Amino acid sequence: MSLSAFVSRRVVTPDAVRPAALLVEGDRILEVVAPHQIPEHAEIRDFGDAAILPGLVDSHVHINDPGRADWEGFLTATRAAAAGGYTLLVDMPLNCLPPTTSVPALETKRAAARGRCRVDWMAWGGVVGGNSHDIEPLGNASVPGFKCFLVPPGIDGFTMVSEPELRAALPHVARTGLPLLVHAELPAPIDAATARLANADWSLYETYLQSRPEEAELSAIRMLLSLCREYKFRLHIVHLSAAKAIPELRAAQAEGLPVTVETCPHYLHLAAESIPKGATLFKCAPPIRNRENRDQLWQALRDGTIGLVVTDHSPCPPEMKRLAEGNFRTAWGGIASLSLALPLMHTEAVNRGFSLIDIARWMSAAPANLAGCHRHKGRLARGYDADFVIFDPETEFVVTRDRLHYRHPVSPYLGEKLRGEVKATYLRGHLVFGGGQFPGEPIGVEHRL
Repeated sequence: MSLSAFVSRRVVTPDAVRPAALLVEGDRILEVVAPHQIPEHAEIRDFGDAAILPGLVDSHVHINDPGRADWEGFLTATRAAAAGGYTLLVDMPLNCLPPTTSVPALETKRAAARGRCRVDWMAWGGVVGGNSHDIEPLGNASVPGFKCFLVPPGIDGFTMVSEPELRAALPHVARTGLPLLVHAELPAPIDAATARLANADWSLYETYLQSRPEEAELSAIRMLLSLCREYKFRLHIVHLSAAKAIPELRAAQAEGLPVTVETCPHYLHLAAESIPKGATLFKCAPPIRNRENRDQLWQALRDGTIGLVVTDHSPCPPEMKRLAEGNFRTAWGGIASLSLALPLMHTEAVNRGFSLIDIARWMSAAPANLAGCHRHKGRLARGYDADFVIFDPETEFVVTRDRLHYRHPVSPYLGEKLRGEVKATYLRGHLVFGGGQFPGEPIGVEHRL
């Protein structure tokens, strides 16, 4: 078996950015060594000053396949992922048909993915009203955890759970030892706010923002923390938007509760004050809040309360965004960003004093840990899969449609100048993206626990 040495003056390991070589044999990293320790017989690939980061892991992606592949699909989602430096995606259970709420549905998803993935993948199981008996079988079938909604998700076939329904499910979740990922908003504050806004101008982003108040997130998180104490399950808060919840999450973590928190590039890069009238490409749920809120999310990343940055890549056909009418009430909520998340985060992080080590922790190691694949994915270290991304931190580029690569090339980021460019992505030692191309046949497979 041949030995390859991937060399850079900036290899991003968990504790340093340093000149190093990844020695790759087959699918795995044999060792990370200093450049002068490269064996004479190794084939050397020198990337100079371009950084080598661990392949990114996105634990919050809506692939929508099977059943809604006209929204997105395994081939297009994983293509965009490879272009963005991702080497593993974890699919959410709700947008596919059937939703991934039982073992037969999981097997249907596996059949849809076979031979169509350019990066590796996993799938969360779903918790909905009445499927408590499916939770432990899904865990035994190798899902890495479960996802539920406390508000209606806006999609046919996947229901929200009430507190009594959640209580019925939690003993089963706890027995698996796997995390429960929760869309943490409660309906009552949203329903009350929306009723007050019945006659408001829904082409204004401010109207939509007022319809999803921080209190919806805060009250949901308080309930979940109480349930976490009672049932002793692993709780993960997805796409935190409301900074008002951070002190209570920080206190819960200090108390020793098994609580982890993620946020997304759109909450860290965008701000409500800058969203134009009728610009429904910016709609997501929970909403993008103001600049002060954004700064507080960054501070929570700095102190570790928020540990993960994931995309919540949630595409749809452009007509569902109601672009012509610009109505934030009726437009689909979701932002697609798989191909841009790393440059977006680098653009923001470098201006706030963060390093490539921080980005690798937020976007590789921590999501891999959440998904239980941290023994093989998310680090550049001996024995790990040879998943890595070649990233030029200095290059600036303007976002154009040809850089998006997912099924429908629409984006709120079009026209923005970003700093940092993905040059190549390697999956288990094989080039899956480089020079704007996707060489070879899809080699991505399901990563099973």
